[in-house]
Amino acid sequence: MTRADAVTLVERLRAARKTVVFTNGVFDLLHPGHIRYLQQARALGDALIVGVNSDRSVRANKGPARPITPEQERAEILAALACVDAAVIFDEETPHDLIAALQPDVLVKGADWAADAIVGRDIVEARGGRVVRIAIERGFSTTRIIDNVRRLP
Repeated sequence: MTRADAVTLVERLRAARKTVVFTNGVFDLLHPGHIRYLQQARALGDALIVGVNSDRSVRANKGPARPITPEQERAEILAALACVDAAVIFDEETPHDLIAALQPDVLVKGADWAADAIVGRDIVEARGGRVVRIAIERGFSTTRIIDNVRRLP
């Protein structure tokens, strides 16, 4: 979904008095930890919009070997999940501009993020929204999956 389409979706949801939840991430090689996180995020409102880092922004943050799965495929996989209402690719280093455009009611990040380091917190709280940190499921890691595959004979 384009950013403009996502803004239109949020406007429709807000007109229907629905609570819009937003989270973001790379979501490369989707695993059960991702799914559980997204399900918990969705449970905090009526609709979940996921910001997906573009391939360029992933390389800038994680190095030239990532992502494994291209941005369009990552967004398509996420959008197909029952708990996700829309997936929007963003090319900036952070989702700040996307959060500013969408103005979600709830902003969700993993509990591994310090509360004061969560990008967009100021935007969401300024309009009376809330920021929720969700505990990360231990034992799941995209990096670990990649390392395991690389060790295969």
